[in-house]
Amino acid sequence: MSWPLRPVSELCEFAVDCVNKTAPVVAQETPYKMIRTTNVKGGFIDIKDVRYVSKDTFEKWTRRSRPQFGDVILTREAPVGEVGRCTFPEDEKIFLGQRLFHFRADPSKLDWNFLAYALQSAEVQGRLHGRSFGATVPHVKVGDAESLLIPCPPLDEQRRIGGVLANYDDLIATNQRRITLLEDAARLLYREWFVHLRFPGHEGKILNSGLPIEWKKGTAYDFVLVLSGGTPKTSMTDYWEGDIPFFTPKDSPDAFYAIDTEKHLTESGLASCNSGLYPRNTIFITARGTVGKVALAQRPMAMNQSCYALAPRLPYDTYFLFLAIREAVEHFKQVAVGGVFDAIVVDTFKIIPFLLPPEALTRQFGELVKPMFEQLEKLLLQNRGLAQARDLLLPKLMSGQLDVSSIALPDEVLT
Repeated sequence: MSWPLRPVSELCEFAVDCVNKTAPVVAQETPYKMIRTTNVKGGFIDIKDVRYVSKDTFEKWTRRSRPQFGDVILTREAPVGEVGRCTFPEDEKIFLGQRLFHFRADPSKLDWNFLAYALQSAEVQGRLHGRSFGATVPHVKVGDAESLLIPCPPLDEQRRIGGVLANYDDLIATNQRRITLLEDAARLLYREWFVHLRFPGHEGKILNSGLPIEWKKGTAYDFVLVLSGGTPKTSMTDYWEGDIPFFTPKDSPDAFYAIDTEKHLTESGLASCNSGLYPRNTIFITARGTVGKVALAQRPMAMNQSCYALAPRLPYDTYFLFLAIREAVEHFKQVAVGGVFDAIVVDTFKIIPFLLPPEALTRQFGELVKPMFEQLEKLLLQNRGLAQARDLLLPKLMSGQLDVSSIALPDEVLT
């Protein structure tokens, strides 16, 4: 069965473009948050990494529309076609930056969840990208976004389809909040022990210099061996599409763990490149492109030449070392000359300052945070499974191939 197609604007209370000029931002946090195209991805809207504006700017930029729960956002440019469901609380003061298109479904004609997933379907994405133009940066015209054709089953069917798919994404979002809490807890404990120096038994161990007894000053290079990667020939088809994850800067996650990679090598591909197969819990840091992103390999991975793998020189705990590198790199980026941090080379690690605590203290710390890392890893893997299940269902539900009443909800699938 295939559903009839209708222009999306005919099914919405409104379908409007953002204000197409740059809003003046302020340096300090305010209640007024601007989301950009980078905040909209994979059906979600990230409202943490935002820019802030004054109340006056917010009121000017929301005269046309203001996002609220149940709205859907589409990126028209940089990149084309990312979709986000507005699921943030009603009291959030959010507005749209440039290149974003705002849909509010008419509930008598269109279910808002169904709209979000219809826009993400391969059929509609193909139509959208077919209308994009621009040699340097592809973009979609406002009129083309308004007239975009989407499948339109009966409203009850829309609600059932949208509800099933939203169940998957809502569970992913819940897991993500738990992941964030676990990561924050690990970071806070690291800072308590190794930045504020309030580690167990710290009383009476601080010297006049401010350095605890048995601690040493050094650099990141004193902590870690810096190991390189490489890329096998891309023209050799038998080197690629295997089972070995191949980490590049594109794979650097926002979370602590890199679960998977975009590209994979075969055994012959691994043998032909300069990268070893780095074991699980190896620390990767991106050296070019997206510079200074630090991640743990969730499973054995190779990597390209735009990254480094870091291995401890001494028997420091891995979780400690991972958090220490993240903390040091973030600090180094903040104090870099002019705020510019274009690339990392081996010598960079020789100028990143470190305090070297006793090895036993790092192992004590590692035992405390290990359950946090194990739980957040489990949640990340669960989210990957949920996303894969959702992505398998999406085309079948949108085409009418699959009866929505036969679909198990996520909690049933995972038990």
